[in-house]
This record gives sequence, C-alpha cells and structure tokens, in this order.
Amino acid sequence: MGSFTSLLSLSLFLFFCQINATSFLNSSKANSCNLFKGKWVYDPSYPLYNPATCPFIDAEFDCVKYGRPDRSYLKYRWQPFGCNLPRFNGVEFLQKWRGKKIMFVGDSLSYNMWISLSCMIHSWVPNAKYTLVKSGGSLTDLTFQDYGLQLLIYRTTTLVDIVNQKEGRVLKLDSINQGRAWMGMDMLIFNSWHWWTHTGRDQPWDYMGEGGKLYKDMNRLVAYYKGMTTWWRWVNRFVDPSKTKVFFQGISPIHYEGKDWNEPSKSCKGETQPFFGLRYPAGTPMASVVLNKVLSRVKKPVYLLDITTLSQYRKDAHPTYYSGNHIGLDCSHWCLPGLPDTWNILLYTALSG
Repeated sequence: MGSFTSLLSLSLFLFFCQINATSFLNSSKANSCNLFKGKWVYDPSYPLYNPATCPFIDAEFDCVKYGRPDRSYLKYRWQPFGCNLPRFNGVEFLQKWRGKKIMFVGDSLSYNMWISLSCMIHSWVPNAKYTLVKSGGSLTDLTFQDYGLQLLIYRTTTLVDIVNQKEGRVLKLDSINQGRAWMGMDMLIFNSWHWWTHTGRDQPWDYMGEGGKLYKDMNRLVAYYKGMTTWWRWVNRFVDPSKTKVFFQGISPIHYEGKDWNEPSKSCKGETQPFFGLRYPAGTPMASVVLNKVLSRVKKPVYLLDITTLSQYRKDAHPTYYSGNHIGLDCSHWCLPGLPDTWNILLYTALSG
C-alpha cells in the first residue's frame, strides 16, 4: 500500500505541475467571461438580506447577532473582470424552479450555502408560506409552499459512506450507498473536503476501508481522490443530465495561518478587509488540484462553482469568535450575510446562462 500511495502522490504532484494550478471547468464561462476571476469591490447596497428577519439563519453563522463590531465585511460584492453578475431575484428563482427539488449534499459548508440561499429567497417573499422539516438527522427540507420549490440539505461529511463495523467506524472509500437519498432531484450541489483533513477526536472514523481491507490511515489527498472517484462513478451511473443539473461547490479555504497572505503573525481574527492582491500568496490548494483531476474524468455535465480563489481573498469574512455555537476561533466557516451569498449569485448566474 505504501508504494501505491507514494506513486499516486507523485502522480498528483506531477499533475499539479502540468496544469499549473488551473481549474477544470464545465460550462463555467458565461459569454466568454470567467466568472471566477475578478476582484472584491465595496458596495453600499449590500448585504442582500437582514439576518434578524431570516427565520432560517443558524447561530453558528449569525455574526451580527453575536457581537461582531465591524460591518464592512457585509458590504463587498464580487466583480468579475470581464462582465457583471446579475442581481439575485428571489421571485424569478422561485418561478423558474417552481415544483422542483434542489438538494445541497455535503458538510457544514454546504449548510452555510443552503442557509444563505434560503435567506436570499426569503428576503424577496417575506410573507410566503413555507414548511421546514428535519428528518433522520441528516436531511432538512425547506419548501416554499406557494411555489412548490423544495430546497433540501443532506448533511454528509465525506459523500462516501461511514459505517459501523465490529472494528469501529469505517470510512468506506469505495461505497456510496447514501446516494439513494439524492435520487430524483432536479438539481444537486455537492461539496466535500473540510472533514478529510480532521484527525484525532475530530475525525469521524476509526479506519479507512477499500476493497474489503482496512487501513488505519493514508495520505489524506490520496483518500480524498479515492472517495471523489467513487462519487464521480455514482454521478456517471445514476445522474440523467436531461433531468438533473449537477454542481460541485469548490474547495472552501481556511484562514488560520496569516502566512497564506504574507502576514505570518496573523489569523482571520480581527481581519476587516479582503486581500486585494491579484495573486493569493498561498496559491491553489492541493485539494482543488485533486478535485479538478476527478472532475476531468466525469462523463456527465458537472459545473464546478470554482469559488476557491475568490474565497481565499476573504480573510475578513469568517465568524472568528462571533458565533453562537462554535467553540474557539472559527476561520473555516463564513458569516451570514456574507461570502456564501456570492457563491449563490454565481450559482444563479450559471443557471441563467
């Protein structure tokens, strides 16, 4: 196993050098404009909604409620270099997706994005009837009843299965049985990476399993590659592109170490301004390289929401200590309103193209 791991790690490194940190994008350019290359500009018309009036906001992301003193982080709008993004219209979105099922599949960063979209829509129809149903601990279904639109979130840390066996909890790199819950959707927005790096008590598995064999650990990028390969096989087998649009929410960056933006003594704590340089010093995360490699093999249309670089610039947009239910410094999730609203505008733009 060790030689195979080393070989695969080497091949990933060579692939990284070959592509020079560029992204694999399926249909990611609208009218020859790369939506993901641009800059953050101050916009006094932002934010797009009031968190105090959104019934779906989660305490973990409600930085205003939990005392964040600065407000400039609420006011930045993403401006692509070659075009303008449309203004989000929640009524138009509801009408276009009337009677449809949209599901986010992933971890707490998917939840971050799902709440953002829910609040963005609600701000346009504040009196609309809705139902919010949670079932089984992993599935939440928000339905805007007048439009029959279901906005679902399926919480899963790794996309592939974690199962209880006699040896303990096993992360099954070649199994994705939970995918049965994702069938029949009109849109799927996937995300996974955050939990693949966790170790110790924060790690939600005891072993990794593949081909009937158990491993105490392996290179996490190799494991991620294997897991996402299982995911793309699921997409190729079960997704009908004529019925279901598929997106992958790109790698969401963290800002715990200021050396990533050439300020090694800092973290996201106290940051009130985005990074305004054109080239982020830390470069493209290796997880993005692995994800791009996987996406290059998917035979079905998958649109990559390539949010990594534009999110790397937003060192100012994390909850830090202004969170209702996150202990310690949080430089991985995002305040709402905030950055995930832009992710949803990019999704909205892609759907309009």
